[in-house]
Amino acid sequence: MGIVSLLCFTIAPIPPGILMAFFIGGVLLVLGMMFFTLGAEMAMTPMGERIGIRLTQMKRAWVVAFLSFILGFIITISEPDLQVLAEQVPSVPNYILILAVAAGVGIFLVAAVLRMLLGIPLSYMLLALYPMVFILAAFVQEDFMAVAFDSGGVTTGPMTVPFIMALGIGFSAVRSDKHAENDSFGLISLCSVGPILAVLVLGMIYRPDGGVYSATDIRNVENSVELAKMFAEGLPKYMGEILVSLLPVAVFFGVFQIISLHLKKKTLVKILIGLVYTYLGLVLFLTGVNVGFMPAGNYLGQVIASLPYKWVIVPIGMVIGYFIVRAEPAVYVLMEQVEELTSGAISGKAMGISLSIGVAVSLGLAMIRVLTGIPILWFLIPGYAAALILSFFVPKIFTAIAFDSGGVASGPMTATFLLPFAMGACQSVGGNIAADAFGVVAMVAMTPLITIQVMGALYQIQARRPEEQTVPKEAVPAVPLEALGDYEIIEL
Repeated sequence: MGIVSLLCFTIAPIPPGILMAFFIGGVLLVLGMMFFTLGAEMAMTPMGERIGIRLTQMKRAWVVAFLSFILGFIITISEPDLQVLAEQVPSVPNYILILAVAAGVGIFLVAAVLRMLLGIPLSYMLLALYPMVFILAAFVQEDFMAVAFDSGGVTTGPMTVPFIMALGIGFSAVRSDKHAENDSFGLISLCSVGPILAVLVLGMIYRPDGGVYSATDIRNVENSVELAKMFAEGLPKYMGEILVSLLPVAVFFGVFQIISLHLKKKTLVKILIGLVYTYLGLVLFLTGVNVGFMPAGNYLGQVIASLPYKWVIVPIGMVIGYFIVRAEPAVYVLMEQVEELTSGAISGKAMGISLSIGVAVSLGLAMIRVLTGIPILWFLIPGYAAALILSFFVPKIFTAIAFDSGGVASGPMTATFLLPFAMGACQSVGGNIAADAFGVVAMVAMTPLITIQVMGALYQIQARRPEEQTVPKEAVPAVPLEALGDYEIIEL
């Protein structure tokens, strides 16, 4: 909010109505984040962990696979950002796209669960899947390709991440082998591949002609009554959307509770209160970002890209990217769970800085794409190749966390502020919105894969250094045991 204010009062003037809507949206976003984080801790995480533990205890693999597919399918349909994506894809009916993406996540959640149960290294699966993604991309038109890669980041949002991450922790909790901690991450990364493949396949079937993206209609209110009316119109819409989103997850958990879980009344009441907090938080958050942030992002992009020194949008985009990742609801869930599961060995603060640097770099590259029209594959292929090569040289847990963080970093803030920002800039420079502006989410999802693994490499070097620099102590003469008292501390 501070960065946008600074830009508005210096080089990028925007109408007062849009600026006031942005500030009110910011207040709603802060309140929404507060309730969502509390709700995720009280409801979404415990639900996911308990279902994960119970699924692991089931003897039949086909039952585990079937329930995992249903769970992935339901949660993806519940994801609010998927509705936004469906509206943006030309030539494919919305319900077909939503069902295809949900099926993709369901299938890959099954694959992720079976990977954990069978102990298959995550890097092996990623090495097989990403080449498949890029081979399919070669048969899809460029206008459609960027949207396909965006879908991988968009579908792992505030509904999916807390639940699926907790599911992974639940699976690893009942395992006692040395790889259990490493395997508790990686579910999000595999679930991000499913939507990309599903949308690429749809692109091959429907052969879209790219569609025509008209300029976004930005509503600039004239007075405070119109401003209040704008938010009052948006609130009921998102109340309905989030209710439809949360209901399938709550019903699935309720059926699972009756059939298998049998949790105590006190625990159930706590989870129910947590669901109310989650609902309230997501309603406030999405109302704030969609009504307040989306128009401001689009207008700001238009104004900055129309300046005589339009290149300034690259460093501005990087600064916005550095800070905006901290406003993603699911990022806090990931940082907290990583720090808790690794007993503080990987600190949330270090991970937050790594994510911020990654997103800053990705926004800089995305703005260069907007100004120059460079094809997205020129960035994605080298980026993913570097990430996959790094996976052989860093601890396995860092690879799993890195590929999870890519999906987590590209959530509703990216879809509702950074994507409109890129679309506005692309509109000003006269570029192809479908090919050049879309792909921002994919870029945001890519760079954390590299930065988190680089952090893992540095962590590994620091862990080895004390061992190498340890100077052997001089031998201390042994003291006969008879000379020691009953309560002496013996240093071995």
